[in-house]
Amino acid sequence: MPRSKLALVAGIFGAVGLFDPALGAALAHFGVLQPLGGFLLFALGLLTALIAGLLGLGALYTTRAGSNRSGRALAFVGVLAAVVAIGIVAIARQPGAGLPSINDISTDLSDPPAFPSDPAGGDRDMSYPAGFAEQVKATPAYQDLQPIRFPRPPADVFADAEDTVRRLDWELASTDPATGTIVASETTKLFRFVDDVAIRVRDDGAGGSVVDVRSKSRDGQGDIGANAARIRRFFAALPK
Repeated sequence: MPRSKLALVAGIFGAVGLFDPALGAALAHFGVLQPLGGFLLFALGLLTALIAGLLGLGALYTTRAGSNRSGRALAFVGVLAAVVAIGIVAIARQPGAGLPSINDISTDLSDPPAFPSDPAGGDRDMSYPAGFAEQVKATPAYQDLQPIRFPRPPADVFADAEDTVRRLDWELASTDPATGTIVASETTKLFRFVDDVAIRVRDDGAGGSVVDVRSKSRDGQGDIGANAARIRRFFAALPK
């Protein structure tokens, strides 16, 4: 019984679609590829898996009973790859559902904490992007991201903030007690993307302190809520 060529192609695409996402994530995680390169390989694998699913559905028909064509197992590989890809995409997108495609979040939108320079050592424009503030204000899921006030003096809160950065295992880039500014970065566990954080501690004019945090991704257009989540983790860990 001859093998269905469509089933063979579906099986090959399915195998690639199952293998490439794992390979891209692994290569990025272990530093063989830059984070964006690993993510692109990951995404290409998912796209290949979706194509495999379409081919697999066609191959299921060409290998139906009475077709005198073998390769039904290969057709199922293509369909399985697509199902896995759809599941991965659905899980990955869930945290960012309903969020705007932005990658720079601040608790103070009128005067965001500033980065003195590009923490990556390049020449990126570190100013807060025009239009992001309005999108943050219009997003219900971001309304909890507000400055935090403390009854303690700025020097004490600044020391707590610096200690919190270390306890969260963020990489401390610089501290400036004179301006109350801390710059740090966090590396994501899987693809090793690096996001930068600026923390600002100021006198509130009444003997206490006000703390603002800004988190900015180095790569990508959207962050599926990662920067907001980072700010929340910092505030939750900061001693009250």
